[in-house]
Amino acid sequence: MNRVQTDGFAARLDAAAMEVAALLEDLLSAAPLEGEIARPAHLISAMRHGVLNGGKRLRPFLVMETANLLGAPKDAASRVAAALECIHCYSLIHDDLPSMDDDDLRRGQPTVHIAFDEATAILAGDALLTLAFDILSAPETRLPAEIKVSLINQMARAAGIGGMVGGQSLDLHAERETPDEAAILRLQAMKTGALLRYACAAGAIAAGADNKTLARMSRFGEIIGLAFQLADDLLDVTSDAATLGKATGKDAGRGKATLVSLHGNEAVRLRLDELVEEAALLLDPFGAAAGPLKQAAGFIASRDR
Repeated sequence: MNRVQTDGFAARLDAAAMEVAALLEDLLSAAPLEGEIARPAHLISAMRHGVLNGGKRLRPFLVMETANLLGAPKDAASRVAAALECIHCYSLIHDDLPSMDDDDLRRGQPTVHIAFDEATAILAGDALLTLAFDILSAPETRLPAEIKVSLINQMARAAGIGGMVGGQSLDLHAERETPDEAAILRLQAMKTGALLRYACAAGAIAAGADNKTLARMSRFGEIIGLAFQLADDLLDVTSDAATLGKATGKDAGRGKATLVSLHGNEAVRLRLDELVEEAALLLDPFGAAAGPLKQAAGFIASRDR
């Protein structure tokens, strides 16, 4: 990407992040909704700490850009994006716990269990998980019922046993075993890739896209999901906590196998270039309108934090 393209993409990413952050700010208000009895102030504070703490909001961006490309209603797409971000942030809160990755720092600030306590962090993650499905099913998400059901079903699968949570389970076991390349790719496709795949599929679902288009966008999501994990693994060995906003060197410290440890930094960089090209080819049928999504693939592969 040239400088103008880079600046344009960054502005678009920032605008999407601000839009979703504003919506999340509203969704995480202290006022109870219809059917709720009360919202405990301490719990809301912990949830807000885990969600309203910056971040690129890449998954919401992918939802919104895919939805825009395929003609989904903008307001509905923003709510789907916010729901997915709740899932992502819940996963980070739980992943940082001492019994999981045991991290004290997230996005440059204390993790939720450090800022509050472990029990509150667990509950904050639980509440964000359920809030995601509340957002999708609520009347304010103005989509046909069958589309909402599909979004809810596919989110549950992306986040659950056969997706992110299952991948986290495999990742924990990988610390005690020595997985081969196929096993590493499988766990990464689940732990990291499933939500990125859903982000691209969700925009297509919200737009009522046909099966061929949905499959194309899902495959695009799979490719950038792998690119995201490979870039993350590179950063773990090449960056530092001050730049990244979280601890680095943890994979090597735990003896965890990654494609970087198997093949080396340069081979992974070459694979990232291939993935960006593959992602771009998938989007070629959409012409110039797919530019932001192509730029997203390049951004993911070359990010430095």
